[in-house]
Amino acid sequence: MYASMVVALMLVVPIGCTIFEVFRSNHGVFSFSILLQWFVFWAVGVRLLLAGFRQIIQPRYTAEVILGIKREECHRVIRELGFGNLSIGCIGAGSLMYPGWVLPAAIAGSVFYGLAGINHFLRKARGINENVAMVSDVLVAVVLIVCLLPS
Repeated sequence: MYASMVVALMLVVPIGCTIFEVFRSNHGVFSFSILLQWFVFWAVGVRLLLAGFRQIIQPRYTAEVILGIKREECHRVIRELGFGNLSIGCIGAGSLMYPGWVLPAAIAGSVFYGLAGINHFLRKARGINENVAMVSDVLVAVVLIVCLLPS
């Protein structure tokens, strides 16, 4: 369930929305700004909002299922990670209503996902869920950075 949700929110839905938008409004002309808009909304906005809510309400899930940490002492830190995810997610989700938020959300998202992906990579004993998190984090960071590069 975790892997399918991550793949959907961080790849399938943003790419699908980009394709739909290109053919709906641009007469088949692709632009990185459209790709950026949808990756910011789905991968930064919706994904981090959902992760943030879950980490705040149920920190044990992130600790045990994703990171493989069985110690309850880390739940306070996971909950605070949730506050950060929720904050960045609000900016990403709000970017559809406020297009000026796309760039700040993309920058924050690329930094967050890039560093999170590197952090997962540095941990040698990763489970399948942490590998999913690592690959998706790095992939989204790369997409965001490529879209942010001047054309």
